[in-house]
Amino acid sequence: MSTTMPSPRETVTPPPSDGAGRTYTVRTLGCQMNVHDSEHMAGMLEQAGYTRASAADEAASNADVVVINTCAVRENAATRLYGNLGQLAGLKAERPGMQIAVGGCLAQKDRGEIVDKAPWVDVVFGTHNLDALPVLLERARHNAAAQVEIAESLQVFPSTLPTRRESVYAGWVSISVGCNNTCTFCIVPHLRGKERDRRPGEVLAEVQALVDAGAVEVTLLGQNVNSYGVEFGDRGAFAKLLRACGNIEGLERVRFTSPHPAAFTDDVIEAMAETPNVMPQLHMPLQSGSDRVLRAMRRSYRSTKFLGILDRVRAAMPDAAITTDIIVGFPGETEEDFAETLRVVEESRFSSAFMFQYSPRPGTPAAEMDDQLPKEVVQERFDRLLALQERISAEESARQTGRTLEVLVSEGSGKKDGATHRLSGRAPDNRLVHLAVPAGVLPEGGLADQPASLDDPRLVDVADLDPALPRPGDMVTVEVTRAAPHHLIADSALDGGTYTVRRTRSGDAWVQRESARLGGGHDDHSHGGGGEPGAPVTLGMPTLRR
Repeated sequence: MSTTMPSPRETVTPPPSDGAGRTYTVRTLGCQMNVHDSEHMAGMLEQAGYTRASAADEAASNADVVVINTCAVRENAATRLYGNLGQLAGLKAERPGMQIAVGGCLAQKDRGEIVDKAPWVDVVFGTHNLDALPVLLERARHNAAAQVEIAESLQVFPSTLPTRRESVYAGWVSISVGCNNTCTFCIVPHLRGKERDRRPGEVLAEVQALVDAGAVEVTLLGQNVNSYGVEFGDRGAFAKLLRACGNIEGLERVRFTSPHPAAFTDDVIEAMAETPNVMPQLHMPLQSGSDRVLRAMRRSYRSTKFLGILDRVRAAMPDAAITTDIIVGFPGETEEDFAETLRVVEESRFSSAFMFQYSPRPGTPAAEMDDQLPKEVVQERFDRLLALQERISAEESARQTGRTLEVLVSEGSGKKDGATHRLSGRAPDNRLVHLAVPAGVLPEGGLADQPASLDDPRLVDVADLDPALPRPGDMVTVEVTRAAPHHLIADSALDGGTYTVRRTRSGDAWVQRESARLGGGHDDHSHGGGGEPGAPVTLGMPTLRR
């Protein structure tokens, strides 16, 4: 095993022919930031000549290169990684020349330990040097030895790297990387580093490039979006960025994640409420409702401030859907502390919540705290919190019944029940909506998740397209007819009720991509990066228009 630690000034530029004729697949474990990092990994591999494995080959791990992008936030992260690696070991033994690469947060944390435990791994690279992946793969092939390269600081800002976008209608845009907070339970700052902000012009240029390629929705990403701008001296930069997104023609939906309650300011609420394309959706991590536990977590807000933020958001945007993160069983949490969490959750009326049982992460202060709680206590509290939030989610969803919503149709055929073959999409507040189309519009048996041939009725010219048949990326206006805790049902089309399809540039872009994939035309939305015809959008470094 060789270990290389490049200097901060070193820039790795992969030769374009390294992966010629070789296929790849990327498996993503973890958060939205990891999903976006995986798009960068795919973009770099395609720039280096690799092509993405077919869907069937991906499912069977039948690719020349398998990249696993790891998470380290939860205790089961290592279990998931080594489970994946164990499954790949036998496949690699049967396929000479196959390579396995491990990147992401767990790779940054465990480094060479991964190769020690799984010696069939060829490449380990960290969160700070995504750009090194193609070169490390080629070096491992040439040297017939594992390559472990972990940089201690950011080498190249990820958003300047080639990107293979999975969707033509929605995309992620990083506004910052890293985090300056010191939450005692979190290992992210150690693995992602201190916060680094992109200049607003660079962010807006990337958003514009996505819109030019057909996207109608963009999600702005950062570990703490509210602190955006501190690095370049503008504490109001995030609110200004949201307003600037409102001036981008063709951009219909703007979302962001994640904010921090301690830094969340009223100018952001005002920007959300006053910018028409910023969606009425907010993910606001609570973590605990107990002020004592929040203090032990080093979360620099208290429950009263948290609830006040939610009140002001709802006063400005009455239809806003608010989601959250909650940790159950933090060291020293008493029954009284947990009761406070239940109280705040009841008052907050979250549409949904990501709830986790506390797991100690080596290297964090919380892992060394006394009063680690027994598993059975944590489980019992978690079950109570889950039951409470399920009830609230069901009640909040039920309030949507009868509302008319414009749904952005997504890829995949949605909730099938043999009668309606519903399609799926997202409402403005990001709720999942399963919608029926009028009788007789869909072919018998419904639509495949992905077109299998050019005969798919969605791939015809717009002039010949059934006006009631939406494509992924199109907008459909429907009425919600019933609700479940985690999705809405809109069957209004079945009895002649509200149902209108609005064609979008994204729907056109999806047709061009799928037609090109099936050999029926040129994909005008592929911007460099190689890969098979009709591959998802690949963007290089965005530039400012002059």
